[in-house]
Amino acid sequence: MGIFSSIKNAIFGDDEDEKKAPPPQPRPVPTPAASPTPQAKAMNAIDVVARLSAKPGADRLNWKTSIVDLFKLLDLDPSYENRKELAQELGRTDYSGSAEDNIWLHRATMAEIAKNGGKVPPEMLN
Repeated sequence: MGIFSSIKNAIFGDDEDEKKAPPPQPRPVPTPAASPTPQAKAMNAIDVVARLSAKPGADRLNWKTSIVDLFKLLDLDPSYENRKELAQELGRTDYSGSAEDNIWLHRATMAEIAKNGGKVPPEMLN
């Protein structure tokens, strides 16, 4: 399992959580008129800020902009090696650990979280 998977599982819950959950109830087949709109699908997304803000210690960390603090909040090792591995998972091979690299890494991580079903505010993506 990669670093991004660890981050995603810490936010959304891991596969073990899904295995423990009761099986989903069958849903009625929607009629064409009742098909969910993209807006309705977005409303089902996990609110990342709310979920992370509720974690113990979130108020003492700058996790909304700092990749190191995000790692700490999620109980992950924020070492250079782990951040470099995450950068490589997200497509960056020249990660050096500079402030600019860490800003990029945080934003890229949040963008990937958004692609995987997280509701992330625009200011955390740009």
